Amino acid sequence: MKILYAIQGTGNGHLTRAKEIIPILKEKGDVDILISGSECDIVLEYPITYKLYGLNYTLGKNGGINFWQTFRKVRLFRFLREIKNLPVKNYDLIINDFEPVSAWAAKFKNVNCISLSHQNAVLDEASPKKGKFKIERLILKYYAPAKLKFGFHFASYSSSIFTPIIRKKIRHSSVNNKGHYTVYLPSYDHNKILEVLSEVPLVKWHIFSKKTKQLIFKKNVMIYPINEFDFIKSITTCEGVLCGAGFETPSEALFLNKKLMVIPMKNQYEQQCNAAALEKMGVPVIKTLEKKRLKKIAKWIYSDATYKVNYPDITEDILESILLPYFNETLLPTIQ
Repeated sequence: MKILYAIQGTGNGHLTRAKEIIPILKEKGDVDILISGSECDIVLEYPITYKLYGLNYTLGKNGGINFWQTFRKVRLFRFLREIKNLPVKNYDLIINDFEPVSAWAAKFKNVNCISLSHQNAVLDEASPKKGKFKIERLILKYYAPAKLKFGFHFASYSSSIFTPIIRKKIRHSSVNNKGHYTVYLPSYDHNKILEVLSEVPLVKWHIFSKKTKQLIFKKNVMIYPINEFDFIKSITTCEGVLCGAGFETPSEALFLNKKLMVIPMKNQYEQQCNAAALEKMGVPVIKTLEKKRLKKIAKWIYSDATYKVNYPDITEDILESILLPYFNETLLPTIQ
């Protein structure tokens, strides 16, 4: 079976998940890999057949998306050309992780496409929601369309939602507590994070930043360039994790039974819904990273709250159940 695995590249979570999925897919068929977007820091150890521009966004420095820079990055005619030129008819199946070029190409050319992403779980009616965000919800719904959709979330809210895929380097790591706090807030400039968190002097902070290529020491803060080795070492030995309300980092913190506090990106529907789901689990949520939030951060630091979750390693089972109709020579629903 010829499979195209298409991955959204505007974020590290999709590629982190891909590292666990690709080896299993390669056991099931002949796999080509497509990545579109350019805001990720993770490198795949597999040949990439298609590297496309796709649709990109730019993070700001104060907790949200820079909409002006994002608008400037839009290349609509290039996007349409990529859709037209992508040879999706060469494949028996497209497996899509919120990647727009292959999703729209499959829709227009009537090729089987299975969507497997966290965004599907966010859109599921059974999962927690927050706010109206009507336009943002529509964008999320039609960004990468597919007839058959499965999702990942912090809990299995419906039969089409699975618990998170935890990378093996986290799942099989040695976990302990050296007392520091791991910080990953990519929508904030690290100088802004430093300005706020250095006000909590008795705590050691490990900040991971997209904006530096070298290790920076300032007061009680260490600022690391983003890399997998240091991040895993930090998160598996920390006291707690302060991060955005994305999906992978909070999932890993929950799996490791670490204290967790999240700050959802401003005007970002997916992260607002994630924050609502985490809040229902008892995870503290703050709206922004500002000095006026220090009292809440301090309260969290001096608390001992952790959260028991059950995230079994079922990635192969998920993929086998999804691919089973093909192995049984049963046609999947095609996109009309």
